[in-house]
Amino acid sequence: MNTEMRSRTFTAALEAARAAGRIPLISEIKVQSPKEGDLLAGRDPVVLARSMEQAGATCLSVVTEREHFGGSLALLRAVASAVSLPVLRKDFVTDREGVRASKQHGASCLLLMAAALDWPTLVELHEEARRCGLETLVEVHDETELRKAIGLDLDLLGINNRDIRQLEIDDGTVANTVRLLRMVPPGVRVLSESSISSPEEVRAAISAGALGVLVGTSILRSRDVAEGVRRLTAAASD
Repeated sequence: MNTEMRSRTFTAALEAARAAGRIPLISEIKVQSPKEGDLLAGRDPVVLARSMEQAGATCLSVVTEREHFGGSLALLRAVASAVSLPVLRKDFVTDREGVRASKQHGASCLLLMAAALDWPTLVELHEEARRCGLETLVEVHDETELRKAIGLDLDLLGINNRDIRQLEIDDGTVANTVRLLRMVPPGVRVLSESSISSPEEVRAAISAGALGVLVGTSILRSRDVAEGVRRLTAAASD
């Protein structure tokens, strides 16, 4: 599938999975984590991405932040070129050049963090993404960030169960998604992110009103990432 086609199908892919009775799962490629260390353990990220796709992931996410997470735009391009699934770029993008680079390297959707951007910059980058043909996942962790995010014409709202400003070293639970979802206006598509490792946690997020879930570390920590994906996507039928 070419990049132009993928860029229009990220949210559509999630909604199609939900309509078909499947768990909309975004499975993540992340090289390392400040809390968990090396997550690839010598494995080829492109091979992992293909395994995630074959196991039933709806979309993929690629962490491109270099200093703390070991990512790169080259990794984004390699994964996006190897799979037919829509791909999210996860990084601390703060300028228009970062938005355009996301598109150029194969992303279909771009993460924008409410915690890292003031309101004028958040609006500017959201609009730039739209001009580039990208959807956005605007991420929040608390009530203040949520109030800011819902002022946008959102494609997707992400509720991070951890505080990204702590670089994933804090503990979090899906309870944060359940709590904040009560404050989200009707009609907003919500994804629950981070601290999800079991079918029970997936079901809790979906039951609370989330469209889908984004899972990284727990799948990458699985001995078999394909089985890790299948275990979580099977939550719909448990």
